[in-house]
Amino acid sequence: MDQALVVLVTASSADEARQIARGLLESRLAACVNVVPVESLFRWEGAIQQEAEALMIIKTRADAFDRLAQAIKAAHSYDVPEIIALPIAAGSAEYLKWIDDEVTP
Repeated sequence: MDQALVVLVTASSADEARQIARGLLESRLAACVNVVPVESLFRWEGAIQQEAEALMIIKTRADAFDRLAQAIKAAHSYDVPEIIALPIAAGSAEYLKWIDDEVTP
């Protein structure tokens, strides 16, 4: 079983997040994508910004990360999209196996 990851990506809207999520799922680069409304505050081009965004919580495999990141960048409206991967240190064996089975690197 390959290392499972949670990848965090913000998008400009829930519609954009859903479109990206569907592409990742159809390409078998993700097993599951949660879309959560968030308010983000960040520094961009020298100024503090505040935006309503949608956060994608993506479950995938480490060996699919590079392709997943490329697919996100190709579909995303931001110049520099947030793409942060965190290893899943522990989890239900059945759930981790499901991620492993659903993602094709």
